[in-house]
Amino acid sequence: MSNQVKDLNINAPSQENLDEVMKKYDRESNVRIWTGKPAIAVKAILIGFSLFCIWVTLFATFLEEIRLTSFMGLIVLLGFLYYPANKNNNKENHIPWYDILGMILGTGAFLYYTFNAEQIIQQGTRFQPYQIVIAVIGIIALLEVTRRSVGWPILIVALFFIVYALVYGLTNPSALGRLNYLVRNLFYAKTGILSTPINVCSKYIVVFIIFGAFLERTGISELFINLANCIAGRFAGGPAKVAVISSALCGMVSGSSVGNTVTTGSVTIPMMKETGYKSSFAGAVEAAASTGGQIMPPIMGAAAFLMADIIGVPYSDILSRAIFPAVLYFTGIFVAVHLEAKKHGLTGVPVEKLPKFSQLLKKIYLLAPLVLLVIWVSKNMMTMQRAAAYSIVVAILVGVIEGFVSGDRFTLKKFLESLEAGGRGTITVGAACGVAGIISGTITMTGLANEMINAIVAVAGDKLFIALFLTMLCCIVLGMGVPTTATYCIMAATCAPILTRMGVPIIAAHFFVFYFGIVADITPPVALAAYAGSAIAKSNPMRTAIAATKMAVAAFLIPYIFCFSPAMLLIDTTVSSVIIIYATALIGIMAVAAALEGYLFTDMKIWERIIMIVGGIMLISPGTITDAAGVSVIAVALILQFISKKRIANA
Repeated sequence: MSNQVKDLNINAPSQENLDEVMKKYDRESNVRIWTGKPAIAVKAILIGFSLFCIWVTLFATFLEEIRLTSFMGLIVLLGFLYYPANKNNNKENHIPWYDILGMILGTGAFLYYTFNAEQIIQQGTRFQPYQIVIAVIGIIALLEVTRRSVGWPILIVALFFIVYALVYGLTNPSALGRLNYLVRNLFYAKTGILSTPINVCSKYIVVFIIFGAFLERTGISELFINLANCIAGRFAGGPAKVAVISSALCGMVSGSSVGNTVTTGSVTIPMMKETGYKSSFAGAVEAAASTGGQIMPPIMGAAAFLMADIIGVPYSDILSRAIFPAVLYFTGIFVAVHLEAKKHGLTGVPVEKLPKFSQLLKKIYLLAPLVLLVIWVSKNMMTMQRAAAYSIVVAILVGVIEGFVSGDRFTLKKFLESLEAGGRGTITVGAACGVAGIISGTITMTGLANEMINAIVAVAGDKLFIALFLTMLCCIVLGMGVPTTATYCIMAATCAPILTRMGVPIIAAHFFVFYFGIVADITPPVALAAYAGSAIAKSNPMRTAIAATKMAVAAFLIPYIFCFSPAMLLIDTTVSSVIIIYATALIGIMAVAAALEGYLFTDMKIWERIIMIVGGIMLISPGTITDAAGVSVIAVALILQFISKKRIANA
């Protein structure tokens, strides 16, 4: 961490405390303890895995089944090697015999497919009993790795659908016949584990995870934090505004709401508390902003690339449509922290402690990997995975330059650490995407997808709002405790088709489910990002989660507007309409944020807050009549606030 950041960071938690927070709220941090030579061996395997993924991305020409099964085999191997069965029984340099057995059998099951891919493809549906046993072993091993690395929520969903398929969903009268059919399609066909989620993960996401690991080690996070301080640090409640900006920038790269909350929160939360913000508010700001990083273009935690592949549109389409919703989201949070600062008379950071913009400008080259990545992909100059691979090379060069400038050289050790971190970060995403394939596969095979869609459509009738509300609940529940990319895979398979059946444009439907899958990280009762923020802030977890949910109100309102008025996503609209929609929506989200904060010129009375919320929602919803009504209603609230302020001043 740079001296500039250290100077701003008051009473920062120790690295040990941060590690404890990560272990408590981030499943990925509960890892096996390796030291000495065993640690070197494990690191070497992770590094080799990252290099293998990059090589496959750039040069491999073999069968897709070989690529996918070898990838899954390595995920299972690393999963057992890196994650213990129980975090409370984790001895140093120890792996129990049953973990070794599970690792060998699970990895062997997938590698059996790898080395016999052509034969398996040619034999069609005629599988021998031993091949079914191998498939069962592979599926069980994958589920266990997912339990260890991701947690129970996604596993419970997968097990529910598997049991449903075996008991009710398949038509074969024989229990053994149902098992054979299900296992064959989940393991050997491209309708299960080897379907779109893991295909996209092995082709795109893994390279972006490795890219993110290299990018973090170039010093770009410090640049983002210092840049945010330079922009907003001096103003009222400056540290909270710094948290909003820096977390948005860092979060789009990290791909983890909890990880970003802990990383940037270790700097911003103590700053906010020192300024005078309540502990729960400080933790909530960081959690809400860090979660919002997942919807922040151009990276969006790698989900933008996944969405482009699933929908079948250019990446540039996703990028352009995601910008304004993200601006609305962070505007809502920014307004909330500003009004909180005004309400309590909070000041900013002294100017002499802030970094100088001229100094930051000298490090603008740190942005080169991101800028080139966006240019290469948005201009269709190369494939997404190749662009990511080349961006890794640029990140290494930038790291070397930064090393000469700052004195903290980008050594071979940092290079290997980046590859290790990339490989480690891929385990959870790969396992979760594999299970997402199981979920989507069982839903498709049993026809449950159509039944779910028909049921929700029947309940909703011709009322789109009801369908949206039920879909929102599904997304929040299914997204609890699941990594961003895997969450979106599940949502795209289970929930997006519901909305498209109701006539919602496919892009709007996918944005809707993506947003609500993301906000699960701050929505009680399983608000892991908010709980991580509360641990650093030493605040009440539930109070912090509720405050974060209030601040992220835009994420709960805007997706509905996507579906009722797709023009907000630049669908079937004109330039003049877009300008009007954006202007009124910005005013509307500011009004709602002020009402939830309960302060504008002075403390709001309950009816003033209600009036402001009603007017704000009217403005957020595109339409001439609603805009006119919204302006009128908000004008009434402003007049009431102005009168209240004048009365207090004259008292």
